[in-house]
Amino acid sequence: MAAVRAALGKKPIDAIAVKARGRRKGLLIADMDSTIITGETLDELAGFAGLKEKISAITARAMNGELEFEAALRERVAMLKGLDIGALQKTWERIKLTPGARELVATMRAHNALTALVSGGFTFFTGRVAALVGFDVHRSNTLLDDGQKLTGKVAEPILGRDAKLAMLRELAAQRAVKMAATLAVGDGANDLAMLREAGLGVAFRAKPVVAAEARARVDHADLRALLFAQGFRSGDIRAA
Repeated sequence: MAAVRAALGKKPIDAIAVKARGRRKGLLIADMDSTIITGETLDELAGFAGLKEKISAITARAMNGELEFEAALRERVAMLKGLDIGALQKTWERIKLTPGARELVATMRAHNALTALVSGGFTFFTGRVAALVGFDVHRSNTLLDDGQKLTGKVAEPILGRDAKLAMLRELAAQRAVKMAATLAVGDGANDLAMLREAGLGVAFRAKPVVAAEARARVDHADLRALLFAQGFRSGDIRAA
């Protein structure tokens, strides 16, 4: 792949090397923020508290592996204490799906794959994104409130990088899918553990530390690239 990337130079072309056999996967584990959706929900939520710039800076460092994920999440959530819970719905209304997300999930489900959305974000958003895109299951963190305002706390234990890897292993075992037949996609440092272990781990428009370590990456194309990497052709892709 180093030789391929050198040959491509700065051309906006993605390339993924895969074995000719066993390309299609039976399990998809996908990150949400900046992967299935285009932005970071916590950063957008922070905008309603006038703290987007400050919290976004912490998010960027955490996603690039400069900060411990769980501690960084607690710090950011604490800053939102007292924010009206109506800001959650307002944030949801601004969310945009990454192109190809629906097609990726619909096509893999049509070929009997289990699809799971796993996020260090919050259930308020993962539940809605999972329903919109068509994921079979979703798992994330629970943002706590008193019925009117955020309490500044997140339910423990926090779903971080180890929990994402654990979910990959758990669902593969439940589905009796070999690890070689799994696909994981994400962009942040908390995704690295699952990207390393999955049969095909793809860094999608990822942070530098993730792009450098992942065996496969997509920097230019949309999420349909993950279907092409599995041997699907354009005519095989299912519309959502």
